[in-house]
Amino acid sequence: MRYYHRDLMANHAGAVKKQVFGGLSAALALEDGTLIFGKGFGDTGTRSGEVVFSTAMNGYTESMTDPSYVGQILIFTYPLIGNYGVPPDFESDGIKIEALVVSSATEPSHPRSRKSLHEWLRESSVPGIMDVDTRMLVIKTREQGVMGGAVQVAESIDEICEEKLLRLAKEVNFDSKVFEYSSYKEPTTFNEGGKSTIVLVDFGVKSGVIHALASKGYRVVVVPGKMGSDAIFAYNPKGIVISNGPGNPARMTSAIQLVKEIVESEIPTLGICLGHQLLSLALGAKTYKLRYGHRGINKACRDLLTGRRVITLQNHGYAVSAESLENRGLKPWFVDCDDGTIEGLIHESLPIISVQFHPEGRPGPRDAFYVFEWFEKLVKGDGIR
Repeated sequence: MRYYHRDLMANHAGAVKKQVFGGLSAALALEDGTLIFGKGFGDTGTRSGEVVFSTAMNGYTESMTDPSYVGQILIFTYPLIGNYGVPPDFESDGIKIEALVVSSATEPSHPRSRKSLHEWLRESSVPGIMDVDTRMLVIKTREQGVMGGAVQVAESIDEICEEKLLRLAKEVNFDSKVFEYSSYKEPTTFNEGGKSTIVLVDFGVKSGVIHALASKGYRVVVVPGKMGSDAIFAYNPKGIVISNGPGNPARMTSAIQLVKEIVESEIPTLGICLGHQLLSLALGAKTYKLRYGHRGINKACRDLLTGRRVITLQNHGYAVSAESLENRGLKPWFVDCDDGTIEGLIHESLPIISVQFHPEGRPGPRDAFYVFEWFEKLVKGDGIR
């Protein structure tokens, strides 16, 4: 199946048309054979990855710098991206997505902007494609599930290699990769004079999680996920947080073993996103891949303990199987209001809680920030029941 953007059909026929951002051309291929032409922005080049979408209407800089997006091509469903430029609102040291797909990319108009979205992508060697039918792409993804894709941005449409793009899209196998990603390569301490130490095990942690813990007055030691449990326990932590990150949790065997050892220590522990999944796997539960994942800042969840509903920030393509929780000591805490997916767990006897969403709420909302307050109760030994 083929889709050609109407402006580029004229280019294909030989009528050269001046386009924004230096007249770049671009194409997106999907593993099902779909090939879409659009206008290019950002850097020239070819990148491949799993194609996913986010329903967030703002916070694109935070999303694009979220390490959980490593290995993925991101589609924003909101039709206008880039209007407030690139403020210094990052969740890591730079862009983590493979490529960006938007309906329309604009020049910025905001006092906090330091550069345009186009300039930021170009400086980061990340290609982008715009003027494509993102609604069609999202519908396709929802109906068929996430799939492999490839994006090429070139100086002219004649440089687009259709066969190569289609081949790269079909070769993507995101589920088979073990990323073993860490935002920090060495142990790094934040809020050195904090009241007590929390070790944050980093599998691709967002800066917002670190800041949330520091805001509670803790000394936060971020350690790479590849470090062993002995090195973690050497910090004598009062609590441990297992971070978010990219990849298929069921394939992360070394990480699961590490989390098992953390569980056995009975140190108060909070799992966030990937950390939620790893804790579940370490306790004998199972995970599965969602058809198209939950990605956005407008996802409603229900707190089963209080009955309240909260709007959450989510970015995950895998979930914990509710059926696998039986006899694992885990009971549901949060569920997704749309599809009933498990979004949080509490251990019945150990000081362990976990959430699939991001309670730090950067770029928002902050409805679920109280998760950190519950974790603080565990750290103090007060309990939460």
